[in-house]
Amino acid sequence: MRVIDEIPHERFKIQIFNYNSKYIVKIELGQFEQSFKIGEIDVMGLDEVKGMVTQEFLRGCLKRFITMREDWETSFKNKNTIEN
Repeated sequence: MRVIDEIPHERFKIQIFNYNSKYIVKIELGQFEQSFKIGEIDVMGLDEVKGMVTQEFLRGCLKRFITMREDWETSFKNKNTIEN
């Protein structure tokens, strides 16, 4: 898997990879990350993939990051109360 581009952003680290005939868009925020895969044959190239990373798309990512953090914090708080 190799990085083929990065999209500058003030909040997220956004990288686009190429692997197994797929584009992979990875969005990172702190310790959390989200990945989205799309087949090379489903788009007209890298510019189209980059165009899919809109402000609306990133707002949805932010909402998922908040939920991910809440879920992780709950799990972390409960780690000592779970019976094995």
